[in-house]
Amino acid sequence: MQRPGRPNVVLLLADDMGWGDPACYGNPDVPTPHIDGLAASGMKFESFYAASAVCTPSRAAILTGRYPLRFDIRKHFTDDETHLPPTVTLPKLLRDAGYRTAHVGKWHLGGLHLKQLDGPRTIPGPREHGFEHYQCQNEEQPLRTKLGAAETLFRKGGTCLIRDDRRVGEDDSYFRMHFTDINGEESARMIDEYHRAGRRFFLNTWFLAPHKPYEPAPAPFWERAAADGISEDQRRYRSMVMHLDHQVGRIVGKLEDLGIRRNTLIVFASDNGGAFEARLGGWKGGKTDLHEGGIRVPGIVSWPERIAGGKTTREFGHHCDILPTVCAAAGVKAPAGDGVNLLPMLTGGATPRRGVVHWQIDHYPKLQRHYAKPKPYATEATRDGRWKMLSNDGRPVAVYDLAADPGEERNLLDGQGARAARMAEAVRAFLTAERDRRGVAPSN
Repeated sequence: MQRPGRPNVVLLLADDMGWGDPACYGNPDVPTPHIDGLAASGMKFESFYAASAVCTPSRAAILTGRYPLRFDIRKHFTDDETHLPPTVTLPKLLRDAGYRTAHVGKWHLGGLHLKQLDGPRTIPGPREHGFEHYQCQNEEQPLRTKLGAAETLFRKGGTCLIRDDRRVGEDDSYFRMHFTDINGEESARMIDEYHRAGRRFFLNTWFLAPHKPYEPAPAPFWERAAADGISEDQRRYRSMVMHLDHQVGRIVGKLEDLGIRRNTLIVFASDNGGAFEARLGGWKGGKTDLHEGGIRVPGIVSWPERIAGGKTTREFGHHCDILPTVCAAAGVKAPAGDGVNLLPMLTGGATPRRGVVHWQIDHYPKLQRHYAKPKPYATEATRDGRWKMLSNDGRPVAVYDLAADPGEERNLLDGQGARAARMAEAVRAFLTAERDRRGVAPSN
């Protein structure tokens, strides 16, 4: 049975959504009433950060509360046998504390190949990482590439579903549904099931939208996205954001219908900064790049029972903070990690102390935007309060004062040599720290 006071937990993750895409972050062109509603009922972060500028590393950080480099995850997985190795995860911690745990949507952390279902499982998937139930797409080649090239990954998303280590067949009600609708429907179904069983739950819904391929969302979102002077891809992208927002509303609406919304902790974020058609809110760079546009993302936390609504904060938040914050709310002891517990600050108390923050990503030659990747190129970023340093293999290439120069236009490296040297020492310690490499696929 449910213990009084412990919240249900719902984590909603968009894919490649830019900081400025939701209307509550300043987008005048795309209505997002349900995401805006989460912000109105809780706290909106102006400075919330992804753990990486691409998806897989960020997802690993969310589940573990640790930097992805701790697992030698330095770029997105390419559907080979690379995977998040067995480790302590948020769903395991909550499951062991009596929560029911479910993952719905995109995964991209390994183990969702048909040979892992049909033969002996040698790579951990969602169940091995703590989810009692999951429903995801089959993540292997050439399937993903074919559906992406045909721009049917969403519209035919139900044709390649895996549910609890079994492939979903043509007789399943989801087989011919749009993937974004599937994720909303399955999320609502699991909320209903767990509530009827009288159990607290952790629902981890990772949408694929609005990631490429850009596909027209179904009515009425495609019609609502029409506007003069925009490209076909821009219209498709806008329709996908509205469709995603609609499913967020469906999930929140289910909680409200069951009378459990007030004591449900909801976190909404994006896995990394925006790609081609996303609105970045004026931040430099974009997906695959460690300037602000690649790592600063929308971040909203709502828990009406404990968090006052309508608040906006400039305090720093990070993917690695999700695990310790959720654990604190659930009364679960969190393991040592790279994030901090934001719950005191969220509920009106003190802001937690935070040391130097690190990002690492292998070099991506191209920016996933309609312009060239900004220089200087960097494989690491480091934050120490207002100061941000970019570096390559521990060698400083830029220093920015984000308080005075949030657009990262003035490289202060020449005048901040001593600061850069201190930060570089921390970067080198980060880069040389022990890594769990068990998930790295063997080279061919």
